[in-house]
Amino acid sequence: MLRAMLSFVLCGALLLPAPLQAQPAPEGDRVTRIEPVVRDGQLYIDADVLLGVSPELRDAAERGIPVYFTADLELVSKRWWWFDKTVISRQRTWRVVYNALTRQWRVGAGDLSLPESSFDDAMSQIRNIRGWDVARIDELDYDEVYHGRLRVRLDTSLLARPFQVDALNSQAWALATPWKEFTFSISVDTPR
Repeated sequence: MLRAMLSFVLCGALLLPAPLQAQPAPEGDRVTRIEPVVRDGQLYIDADVLLGVSPELRDAAERGIPVYFTADLELVSKRWWWFDKTVISRQRTWRVVYNALTRQWRVGAGDLSLPESSFDDAMSQIRNIRGWDVARIDELDYDEVYHGRLRVRLDTSLLARPFQVDALNSQAWALATPWKEFTFSISVDTPR
């Protein structure tokens, strides 16, 4: 009896399918490039972001619900004798909305919004941040190494109330890149 059960278990184990090969994880949402640029006495940030949008979020946007994305930037100066000094802490928020009457997408930061032909074109403004004015060069020191970090996230706090509740309960609305760290310094040769 024991032999029969053992042979039955052994045969069952041989008939099990072979384990699947581990698949590499898909490329997730992340900031791929950050480039601080000094121009006309200002510090600008250019960045490229990989940001996927869930079908639920895209569907809500196509129904005319405004969605908001926020980029968070922090620059700190490291100090060995005390806590790090936060030099700059900035946010930039974009609003993406579809107008069903004109069949047009609009994307903008602040009071300025630009027309776009599709949702993906509107998202390209967020995925390719260019010329973000973050500070005057007068606020920074020459040859000081600054440590910065940047992330982009769906800002659920600006959504309409029913969608804020849905955002708390659904992974489809939990969209954010991890912080991407970078360092830079301003050379003495840089014109102010």
